[in-house]
Amino acid sequence: MRMRDTDWKPLALVPLLALLVLPFIGSGSTWLTLTVAGLAMGMIIFIIASGLTLIFGLMDVLNFGHGVFIALGAFVATSVLGLMGDWTGSGELWRNLVAVLPAMAVAMLVAGAVGVAFERWLVRPVYGNHLKQILITMGGMIIGEELIKVIWGPQQIPLPLPMGMRGSLLVGDAAIEKYRLIAVVVGLVVFAMLVWVLARTKVGLLIRAGVQDREMVEALGYRIRRLFVGVFVAGSALAGLGGVMWGLYQQNVVPQMGGQVNILIFIVIIIGGLGSTGGALIGALLVGLMANYTGFLVPKVALFSNILLMVAILLWRPSGVYAVTHR
Repeated sequence: MRMRDTDWKPLALVPLLALLVLPFIGSGSTWLTLTVAGLAMGMIIFIIASGLTLIFGLMDVLNFGHGVFIALGAFVATSVLGLMGDWTGSGELWRNLVAVLPAMAVAMLVAGAVGVAFERWLVRPVYGNHLKQILITMGGMIIGEELIKVIWGPQQIPLPLPMGMRGSLLVGDAAIEKYRLIAVVVGLVVFAMLVWVLARTKVGLLIRAGVQDREMVEALGYRIRRLFVGVFVAGSALAGLGGVMWGLYQQNVVPQMGGQVNILIFIVIIIGGLGSTGGALIGALLVGLMANYTGFLVPKVALFSNILLMVAILLWRPSGVYAVTHR
């Protein structure tokens, strides 16, 4: 898509929301703290939602069991980080990263491996039938949560931040938590990699072509089913990564955490336009900012503020901010 053909209006929604709220908050330092916190929360939600967006956008699969990969990634991270107390207990950031990065990698590998089985035994028999997909994947999530309870127990498990990631940086009078800045960086890296793979690589080209005309791509000798399985595994792995980030954000994990986040995920992909990666990023940032602003200004409204946001966006653009044209 050429730059002059790009629809820039949705890109203005995030700064517009931030600027509209500034007069109501009054204090510039408080506004900056809330804004960075909202962007960080949005980036974590995007990491989680990007996997589901990828799966639906490229495979046309409504995976309501996405939450089980989120919880699985978080619990795997608790086990890995629990073995690296010397590294997480250090005040040096590089030593913390030596512990956290392997925990993320293992969480993604385990979530991706479970995603292979999930796709093979639950999703593959119901391709093309959205109603059955919803029912069977929700059943898969319930079973997955019970298996997590069997392995790690039903109780809440603490997942404290490594010492070097705790605390805040002062920007003027505003206190910006270190972990929130790390979350923003990780979210941007995930977004950049997704865009690069889908737009600049042969694999991305084949996947997009397979969505548009599967028979033609298969006639050229490429096995689309294997590519689509790879997409599902990648989406599951991203959910695992998001689970690690969300667990560290909450500093605890519970078996039901995936189901609790599922509502936010679907709000994000509906706002963004079902299947749109760029739309999911905008939707996630809006959701994160809205949750933080309303939680500070009108706490009672915070419980349903994201529903109101989704309704407002859909009244403006019924198919989401960036509708996927082939759908």
